Amino acid sequence: MTERGPRFPGVPADGGAPEPRRGLKPTGWRELVAIALAVGVAVWIVVRSHYGSLPSVPLLAGGSLYVLAAIETPVAFVVRSRVAGGRVGIGAGRMHPITVARAVALAKASALLGAFAVGVFGGLLVFLLSERSTLTAAQHDMPGAALGLVGALLLVAAALWLERCCRTPDDPDEQPTDASPA
Repeated sequence: MTERGPRFPGVPADGGAPEPRRGLKPTGWRELVAIALAVGVAVWIVVRSHYGSLPSVPLLAGGSLYVLAAIETPVAFVVRSRVAGGRVGIGAGRMHPITVARAVALAKASALLGAFAVGVFGGLLVFLLSERSTLTAAQHDMPGAALGLVGALLLVAAALWLERCCRTPDDPDEQPTDASPA
């Protein structure tokens, strides 16, 4: 008779200690910078070759990014106060753990969206800055691209703040390392 492997994921067939779980990692700034740079280069290439056929950039092109950042910031403060006060669980006045998990998912998605938008508006703005002396349309598109870039940066900041506020005080990432000899 052959052994089929573990019946449950993470639990060895021999009944030994379970494998350590690989949980959700905090959003790293390196991955956000990589996304923004890759998208920015791609947008710069596309805009450079097709700028004449693209519509103009409206002043409020990044307006929704400001709205998302404005919503996530107070949510982060509420989550932080409840998580820091130990009011996560089930019962009156407590924040349900699923709600905190949803806030983390919102934060991660918003950080990725913000990095993507930084790349879009950043690549567009780099092109517009390089062509502002030769194209009059570039001068008219720059305020919308600049405001969009600021909105994208605010969204990334708000999303990273929300994600940080969702951490429990006893997270391993939050614990200082003890350098004293035992």
